[in-house]
Amino acid sequence: MVWGYTDCPTLFKESDSIETQTARAQQREVNKAWFMAVLGLTVFATISATLIVPPLLVEIATDLEISVAVSGQLATATFAAWALMGVSGGPLSDSFGRRPVAMVCLAALSISMLASAFAPNLETLLALRILTGLGGGALPPNIVGTVADVISPARRAQAVGALLSIQGLASAISIPLVAVLADVAGWRFAFIVYGSILVAALVANWIWLPKSRGERVRNWAFFSRYWSLVSLRFFRVAVAVNITQRIAFWGTISFFAAYLIHSFELSVGLVALPLAVAAIGQMIGSYGAGLVANRRYRTVFIAVATAAGGVCGFLLFSLDLGLWATVALATVSTGLLSTTFPILVAASTEYSGESKATGVGLMGFSNQSGGALGAGIAGALLASTGYAGIGYMCLVATIVSALLTSLFGRQFGETAGQSKG
Repeated sequence: MVWGYTDCPTLFKESDSIETQTARAQQREVNKAWFMAVLGLTVFATISATLIVPPLLVEIATDLEISVAVSGQLATATFAAWALMGVSGGPLSDSFGRRPVAMVCLAALSISMLASAFAPNLETLLALRILTGLGGGALPPNIVGTVADVISPARRAQAVGALLSIQGLASAISIPLVAVLADVAGWRFAFIVYGSILVAALVANWIWLPKSRGERVRNWAFFSRYWSLVSLRFFRVAVAVNITQRIAFWGTISFFAAYLIHSFELSVGLVALPLAVAAIGQMIGSYGAGLVANRRYRTVFIAVATAAGGVCGFLLFSLDLGLWATVALATVSTGLLSTTFPILVAASTEYSGESKATGVGLMGFSNQSGGALGAGIAGALLASTGYAGIGYMCLVATIVSALLTSLFGRQFGETAGQSKG
């Protein structure tokens, strides 16, 4: 199939009209309260599966007799696999339907998380984390594609922002809860608990996720979908901006718990409260992003928030501050760095026509690629220069991202507000 996309979103009027009619038909039949609740549970469980490793790095390293820098590569493996499946997940969802993709991926996630609780060595745990990344990578574009099918364009940015804010909620709840569970019953028990949550999400999706009506094209249109989207300057710039910014975000998230434990001699259980406070910033940042996602000044907002977040990240790892001053800097840094991704995801739905999940998949690819690079580079810097090196990485990455946004981000504001009418 040939997709005749150009840089002018107004050329999608015919396909958007068909899509809008489909959305209205589904709105009449779907209980939207339950629909959003199920998607919220899915986001929470999926993001928690990713975030479960950072607070457990010290415990895993001690149990498996490896260094923290080596155990940190579990996060790198997860992000890399997530990025790979994120690229494939969008076309899969657009071609074969939202429900089948959700069922298969949630099943893979559930299996990988429960099996991780019994991993005898690092190699097995690495393989299972790769399966976690593969299972989870297709879910974010599938979820946003589902929202785009059901929620009207006027309310889409707010719905996407609300769902992405659950990533911050997952951080606020899951990261400290994982630390407490590990302190009480060991790191393996945490995998059992969150594997069970994923099973619950699988059952909820089976019951409540809308079934396909057969209007979706049933073919594997991988290259044609991506070629049409990457030919748009918006996606080329957005991917570059997001990768560089997420290097800083995920590099900070991956080693923040270990930094608190080593710098302030906290136990795994005591680190829970500081992590919860810092995670609140992510939740506020993601939710707040939905409020500006349709504004024409969103380009300026992205650049300023990214630069400010990077400066805070640099100070966080570079200065010898007290515990709560460090937590405050982490809260501000990760909160500011949490705003870019939801804005770019919402903007991608304005440009991607009938391939909305594919467009979101590109954003997810940049997110997880930044995560793999951030965790990998941060781990290497930790081993060679200490935690201060992570601070310099945050500063450099965010400056590059802010400059890219300022120089090439004009497209970010072109379609802002067009879906409100």
